[in-house]
Amino acid sequence: MKDRDIILEVLQAGTDRRIERRRFLHFAGASTAAFSLAACGGDDNNNPIGGTPPGPTPTPTPTPTPPSALTDADVLNFALNLEYLEAQFYSYAAIGSGLASNLLDGTGTRGQVTGGRQVNFTDPLVAQYAREIASDERAHVAFLRSALGGAAVAQPAIDIGSSPNGAFSSAARAAGLVGPNQSFDPYANDNNFLLAAYIFEDVGVTAYKGASPLISNKTFLEAAAGILAAEAYHAGLVRTVLYRKGLQAPALIDASEAISNARDSLDGSTDLDQGLRPRSTQFGEGTNIVPTDNNAIVFSRTTGQVLNIAYLTAMSTTGGGFFPNGVNGNLRMSAASS
Repeated sequence: MKDRDIILEVLQAGTDRRIERRRFLHFAGASTAAFSLAACGGDDNNNPIGGTPPGPTPTPTPTPTPPSALTDADVLNFALNLEYLEAQFYSYAAIGSGLASNLLDGTGTRGQVTGGRQVNFTDPLVAQYAREIASDERAHVAFLRSALGGAAVAQPAIDIGSSPNGAFSSAARAAGLVGPNQSFDPYANDNNFLLAAYIFEDVGVTAYKGASPLISNKTFLEAAAGILAAEAYHAGLVRTVLYRKGLQAPALIDASEAISNARDSLDGSTDLDQGLRPRSTQFGEGTNIVPTDNNAIVFSRTTGQVLNIAYLTAMSTTGGGFFPNGVNGNLRMSAASS
């Protein structure tokens, strides 16, 4: 039986299972520097000779050391880590090779890419989409590295393989797409590729939206807004193609719901993520190509929440999942949930 058929059969039987929502406690992706309290004591030897000793000298109230300021470079480097991941995945899927070595060096430990191979596309349109997005993501990496200059972080270790213990298989098991002893191969066929792309693209859009208010430099903010728009186009494209294919294979729409539920279970208690199941609108039933709130506004994720999904954990940690050793830079901790 083909991988796709196995995945869709298991998916069809388990799509209604939802992972319990976990409570998001704090924004762990931002700076975690603690306040340091310096205790100051009075001097007992300052009394005047022959005079009346003064009352006890009050201990001054210590001045807390403020947390380290979050810089635009921190935010752009966080985005660069995500772009490394997306660019490598799409590049391997589209052409069978990854980014050139001159786009990988920088501060921090440079890591290798595990897995990745070209998809044997059967739908020429999906193949064209893959090549376009791969080119865009490579350009995002080059642009951010240029904007950051010597402050750009190196590519961290990235897992985009199809092994049973790999990140994609772990993500698919968390969503109920495959069973405990099965693997998920994102390069096996067009549908698997689209589901893997769906994991990344929706998270990328909410990541840029959440990070944009943290950027103070208007030039960088404009650039981030431009990248967010490109990621939104990619996400809308992937969602549209998945929905179209889902009209003939409803299990694909069920898969999008399962992935959405899994992402929600990792990034906190709020149920904000949305799959492709059609929704009611003021004009009647519509599709759900653009996941928005009642004001038609896309929601945001904090850096900590984004890393919950990238690390495939609901705990506060500094690595795992698609980034086995964590991302490079100062924003590298996922959020904790109860």
